[in-house]
Amino acid sequence: MSEDIKVLLPKLGESIHSATIVQWFKKIGDSVSLDEPLLEVSTDKVNSEIPSPAAGTLKEIHANLDQELAVGALIAVIGIDAQFVPIEESLSSVSAMQSAGSTSPSNNEMKNFFSPALLRIARENRIALEDLSKIPGTGMGGRLTKNDLEEYVANKAASVKICPMAAKSTVRSAPTGSGEEIERLKMTGMRKAIADNMVRSFYEAPHATLVTEIDVTQVIKLIQKEKEAFFSKHGCKLTITAFVARAISRALQEFPLINSSLEGDTILVKRFVNLGIAVSVEQGLMVPVVKHCDQMGITAIAHAIHTLSTKARSGKLVPDDVNEGTITMTNFGMSGVQIGVPIIRYPEVAIVGVGAAYKKVVPLDDDILAVRSMMYASLTFDHRVLDGMYGCGYLGALKKHLEENIAVD
Repeated sequence: MSEDIKVLLPKLGESIHSATIVQWFKKIGDSVSLDEPLLEVSTDKVNSEIPSPAAGTLKEIHANLDQELAVGALIAVIGIDAQFVPIEESLSSVSAMQSAGSTSPSNNEMKNFFSPALLRIARENRIALEDLSKIPGTGMGGRLTKNDLEEYVANKAASVKICPMAAKSTVRSAPTGSGEEIERLKMTGMRKAIADNMVRSFYEAPHATLVTEIDVTQVIKLIQKEKEAFFSKHGCKLTITAFVARAISRALQEFPLINSSLEGDTILVKRFVNLGIAVSVEQGLMVPVVKHCDQMGITAIAHAIHTLSTKARSGKLVPDDVNEGTITMTNFGMSGVQIGVPIIRYPEVAIVGVGAAYKKVVPLDDDILAVRSMMYASLTFDHRVLDGMYGCGYLGALKKHLEENIAVD
């Protein structure tokens, strides 16, 4: 007797109404466990794994790679068999049989039993149980060992390493008339979502950009002085990004229109600061959000940035980590670039760009020349909501908060 369970695309966030299929971890006929990842989907904010709602067999797949589906759409059907026995139960049966003194199973029978450690590694690397049983084993009776599986995972990773902006299995080459080759790289679901959002923002919002130069000498000296003790005490690095984040939040208290969004002909001014911080990852650019950044000191901000950046680079962000941003900061200074003009993240109305710090001889108030650490900061804003003088005022406040009162709190 069997029962079918429909798998629907779940709601991945308040503002997310659709998602694109990135990859399937299972194929029709594969056994699946409860909460085992079935597939990965992409939105304009984050990639998410969709788990199986039940243990059974994947009977039907209703969503193809790169297909965009609305929330609630049917993506698969799981068949529940009354005689279905999960692998964990099989392992328990073997252990019980051995404890009772029963005759040990033959080598052929034991070959396809996998330890919990092997199952965990396979699950983390998205290896189907059927594929696991096909990997040659070097253990007793041909059983798969941990070293066998780790070597398989390493070889698999090396064989599919291609350009991170492209889908993993869609690289093609085609000869041209001149004898050269063109590499065709299909955009990943995440890259397409980012592209769509950027196009919408760029063409809907008239962009304007202002740039100012900030003296960050004291900030850098403070970081150099405190960084070792800070890391030892808090387990995260003290960076200039944390100071810029705090300055952005403080300046918004003086110029709140920067921290808003546009809904029709209504400006929604946010009285809280959820600061998105762009993080470069293999798939492109993720923007995790530091919630209520305006209520945090340097220590809390540094810890939040460390936690979110680590999750972004390890692919462990969840929708709540990237939702509800009110303004974004992008630090292209990490790559040595001094000035940049970023695109606003829709539906926000402003984005702050931070360049690399550099040495420069500047005249001080008493006309003495000194070598200072300087940095450019840019403000790109939606000219429908803000005018240039308001933006100038905000950049002036940002500059003040980075040059004065920079103590660690």
